[in-house]
Amino acid sequence: KGHAPVDRALLARHRRGLVCLTGCRHGALAAPLLAGDEEVARANARRLLGLFKGDLVVEIPRNRVAGEGPLGRRLAALADDLGVPYVATANVHYVAAADGAVADVLACIKAGTTLEAARHLRPNHHFDLASEAAMAARCADLPRAVANTALVAARCAYPLAFGRHVFPSVDLPPGRTADAHLRGLCRAGLTARYAAGDPDLWRAAVARLDAELAVIARLGYARYFLFVRAVVAYARARGIRCQGRGSAAGSLVAYCLGIGRVEPIANRLLFARFLSAERATPPDIDVDFMHGGRDEVLAWIYDRWGAGDRVAMACTYQCYHERGAARDVGKALGIPLPALAALGRRLRRGQDASLAAAVEAVADAGAARRAPWSTLLALVPRLVGLPRHLGLHNGGVVASGVPLSDLVPLERAAKDGIVVTQWDKEGLELAGLVKLDVLGLQALDLVDGACRLVGDGRGGALDLDALPLDDPAVFDLLRRADTVGATQVESRAQMALLPLMQPNEFQDIVAAISLIRPGPVQAGVVRPYLRRRGGREPVAYPHPALEPILRGSWGILLWQEQVLEVAAALAGFSPGEGDELRRAMGSARSRARMAALEARFLAGAAANGVDAATAAGVFAQIAAFAGYGFCRAHAASFARLAYECLWLRAHHPVAYTCARLNAQPGGFYPPAVVVGDARRRGVAVLGPDLARSAHDCTVEGAAVRLGLRYVRGIAATRGAALVAERDRGGPYRDLADLCRRAHRVLTPEAATALLAAGACDGWGAARRALMWALPAAWRAATGLPLPAAPVALPLETAAERLDGELWATGIPLSGHPLALARPALAARGVTPLAALAATPPGREVTVAGLLVILQRPPTAHGVAFATLEDEGQLGNLVLAREVYERCRAALTARPIVLATGRVRRRGPVVDLAVGDARPWRAAGEAPVGGALPGGGAWA
Repeated sequence: KGHAPVDRALLARHRRGLVCLTGCRHGALAAPLLAGDEEVARANARRLLGLFKGDLVVEIPRNRVAGEGPLGRRLAALADDLGVPYVATANVHYVAAADGAVADVLACIKAGTTLEAARHLRPNHHFDLASEAAMAARCADLPRAVANTALVAARCAYPLAFGRHVFPSVDLPPGRTADAHLRGLCRAGLTARYAAGDPDLWRAAVARLDAELAVIARLGYARYFLFVRAVVAYARARGIRCQGRGSAAGSLVAYCLGIGRVEPIANRLLFARFLSAERATPPDIDVDFMHGGRDEVLAWIYDRWGAGDRVAMACTYQCYHERGAARDVGKALGIPLPALAALGRRLRRGQDASLAAAVEAVADAGAARRAPWSTLLALVPRLVGLPRHLGLHNGGVVASGVPLSDLVPLERAAKDGIVVTQWDKEGLELAGLVKLDVLGLQALDLVDGACRLVGDGRGGALDLDALPLDDPAVFDLLRRADTVGATQVESRAQMALLPLMQPNEFQDIVAAISLIRPGPVQAGVVRPYLRRRGGREPVAYPHPALEPILRGSWGILLWQEQVLEVAAALAGFSPGEGDELRRAMGSARSRARMAALEARFLAGAAANGVDAATAAGVFAQIAAFAGYGFCRAHAASFARLAYECLWLRAHHPVAYTCARLNAQPGGFYPPAVVVGDARRRGVAVLGPDLARSAHDCTVEGAAVRLGLRYVRGIAATRGAALVAERDRGGPYRDLADLCRRAHRVLTPEAATALLAAGACDGWGAARRALMWALPAAWRAATGLPLPAAPVALPLETAAERLDGELWATGIPLSGHPLALARPALAARGVTPLAALAATPPGREVTVAGLLVILQRPPTAHGVAFATLEDEGQLGNLVLAREVYERCRAALTARPIVLATGRVRRRGPVVDLAVGDARPWRAAGEAPVGGALPGGGAWA
């Protein structure tokens, strides 16, 4: 990134092993010759020859450009005079000449210009990777130029030593190998976790640990596991909560080392899904850390192992999609921006069957009818899938025992001190480079914050690792879908699933998390699963040998691990072959490879006595499933965290609510919904108070006190500074005292928000009076001139008081807006959301509420899902495609939405199939969530 010059001193230090070409038309020799300055060209050649001696080669560009024949002959003559070889090159920018147009468009996109205005494009489309015959034709006058390329290529032969793992250094006891040290740590962990329990489980654990360690030793991965353990140990020593997830959670070694937190044997988690002796790709361990501590862990990894560029982040390729490609190509072609915006809107909404149809609609509407639309239609498909820019992986860290620049190209990231590889996750994996995903997960901040609050209240730490996973209170919450704020099970879809599923054990949480994914929804397995579980459909297995594998999922293929087990049981696949099958199904592989895998499966099944029709049917199910299937170990890790959230919600609701608000932004619902849910469960949430609030939310007796962080304009530094000044000089006595002591850290907007939020109600003055007095108090403290005329504040009605709170904090502190509106709504026959449960299905009703969620998932084929909240509860709406298109603007016009539709019921789950939706505001009332009362004073 930026300017990276290579000067003579740098070349001198690193010339060993290099072959130096003198450059294309803009190079050190060709450019002076084109300018007619042969002496400069010779001087440059002599300097390069002094550096590289026998490793210098004169480059002769041949791209069918005017004047390159004479230039080439002069370069060849200069090379002969110097006694060095010369070669023909093509300054390659694309593989085939047909790609030249795409390269030109990409160059214009990079430069921010149009093809018509471009001055920097190459003169033709012959900067391609030409064949030997084509280059010979271009260099007919200099046959040696082509022949010499083979000599240079032979010099440049370099064996890519992929698969040679060079792990970061780890601390080992004197005289012990990495394998021996890993075994000792695992045995200690095994004893601590299993020795005092079930003897049969202990014996199974001992045998499995020996088997896993044997695979790790055979593949040479002991140092990698020790490296990950060191990272996790550092985090826990610093009080940073973390846990492994992904397929690594199925490893007993990871469990014994404290990386994973889900017991793998009783939960039937497969090590082979994570690692096997036949598997060519390296292991990949994902570890979630508290969001607030992730950067500290990353910084420690760089400090501990990063010397000499031994640590880097993996990159990601942000590739073109159709809409983005159409926008960028259109700009390069000079199509007017309003026309491109109209095209983008049509593509985003999926209004047209194809790009061509969208273009035709935009052109027919009169938007740039004469624009080069046909050229856009030809170029856009060629850009789709190409990388647009290189980004930083969310948390993939590559660590090595040698400088990574010896193994992979690197570059500096925009963030200081961070190095990023130019290969993405898949490229690193294929090259055998091992990475660790250091990920941030805000649910861990929630759990950690709640545990600390509970520990502070009881005088001792709360150990969730020892938590039994069969608490009835947790499953009661799940069965009632009372899960707001609980990670993985709080979404609208989960709230619809859980009452139907009626979970009663930990494995049901694992299944619920796995079911609400795009794959199972698209494959249509959710309803059969529920029918079989509820006894409304018989459980069937494709083959008797699969019953032990599929019994836990009611005969339905639900987890990736089951693919491995099915392939082994039916077709005799080894763990490595099963994983290869799973990987091949889940990626864009060739048909030939898929056919070979199917042939291997069918042959193995036949050898085991399985009839051909059954084997073909099972393979078809695997092929349909494996591309979207969820990893059971991954789901189990998330299920553990969801269980802990629900346990805290059930037994420590005040601490849980406080921690949930402190962990924002994060979770499925905004803070206002979290507060409303807490109040409905009997947890008091108090507004911010300048005399009592900390920057974060705190527990105050049996209530939660909102922190100053929730006040508009109070950033972390401002909140901390306000609290520090209060601790130093005592409580703020009045408005003048606040402005005098805190005007350097506050803004006028933040001071206004403190008053509107009620944070200064303790002074005994009305909020409107304080806001009226604020400009004068601010001027007295800061010396600002008086405004031209005072602005009259409106009367502080209950609705306006609430409106000020919403503007200041985003949370209705003095009551729910729908409670104020209920008399007017009742007069119009609007049904409270809580009454839907008793309404007969099929009846048409009108409901009202604050719109808190609006989703249109791609798996729903245009159907939208909305969640409203009134003073009583949350309610779910379903909008068909045509209804959503008709009502989309109305849904977002005002916070309060009126929706009319028919009640639908499926077991205990009730929702409303909407026929019409519109915004609502009571006559004479201020718009809830509108402008700040008196905000014009600061205009």
